Amino acid sequence: MSALMPTYARLPVSFEYGEGVYLYDSEGRRYLDGISGIGVTGLGHAHPAVTDAITSQAAKLLHTSNLYGIGPQERLAERLTAATGMDNCFFGNSGAEANEAAIKLARLYGHNRGVDKPTIIVLEGAFHGRTLATLSATGNRKIQAGFEPLVSGFVRAPRNDIQALQQIAKNNPDVVAFLAEPIQGEGGVLPLDADYLSAVRELCDQQGWLMMLDEVQTGTGRTGTWFAYQGLGFLPDVVSTAKGLGNGVPIGACLARGNAAEVFHAGNHGSTYGGNPLVCAAALAVVESILDTEILHSVPSRGELIRSIVRERTAASGKLLTDRGMGLMLGFQLDRECGQLVGQALERGLLINVTAGDTIRLLPPLIISEDQARELAEGVASLILDL
Repeated sequence: MSALMPTYARLPVSFEYGEGVYLYDSEGRRYLDGISGIGVTGLGHAHPAVTDAITSQAAKLLHTSNLYGIGPQERLAERLTAATGMDNCFFGNSGAEANEAAIKLARLYGHNRGVDKPTIIVLEGAFHGRTLATLSATGNRKIQAGFEPLVSGFVRAPRNDIQALQQIAKNNPDVVAFLAEPIQGEGGVLPLDADYLSAVRELCDQQGWLMMLDEVQTGTGRTGTWFAYQGLGFLPDVVSTAKGLGNGVPIGACLARGNAAEVFHAGNHGSTYGGNPLVCAAALAVVESILDTEILHSVPSRGELIRSIVRERTAASGKLLTDRGMGLMLGFQLDRECGQLVGQALERGLLINVTAGDTIRLLPPLIISEDQARELAEGVASLILDL
């Protein structure tokens, strides 16, 4: 019996080291990483800027506590707010914690407005984390099962249906916020319509709701802009992010602006490890390496190259129903369940993911070259054709 709790169905491989877009297992075999640790290692593996930042900071100071000022944390907050149009941020250790902060912020915002039971609108098919509150906000009964009673204070709406939100506004005076992923990752790489999100922004303004976007997976350049909303022409009130921000070092952030930025005060929220010197030094290196660089600018073209090759190679088979996504967050929906492709890809030296049962999800490192993008696309196309 393993000393580890059996919370994962692990694949039969263990990686020893990585370099760029490739990982190497304990037997020295090389794998093209098409999933980046589920959207985490956007700069690939063993990136020199991140390595240097971690080793340099570790030699000076790892942790002091948020009881004191933390220089790298303040610099990171300044860099992120300047890049995103937000006013301030809170640092935690994960995407779930960033979403927890957003949920707490929305509830306190509601109570400050005299709402006794603040309610947050969430969407069908959403995924916001596995803590009790974020699990309750998630729209997946399979992963909620067995953990009841769930946390109250959420009302669920169908995706891309502004009329449903308008009806909720009429019937539920306790709503204080709307929370959604711009692209539902675990739900099948399903982008929300741009017109829908713009209409949500207008509705939130009309109702006095906070518009909160979960950019845990879509952030840090994954879609071709630092945050996905930056390609949509409006600002949310609250944004959560994590995953790619630390390139593997655990860090999450909840950013806010306007009235939302004035909700939290000393004692309202906290984190022992959140935003410590080590993780913020790593995140600063990530930000400086991606933001406003050729890496970020190449994301849309690399993503479209992968999509076009897979489409063209598989067109005659009829197995690919549709491809979707933005930048290097890609989904290929097949005409059948395809979970077995993950193991088959591993045997061929390729790391992929399957979500929603029938959708191949790709989240390759943002540093992927044109040749490597072709290699990834050809590998995925071959897997589909052989299915």
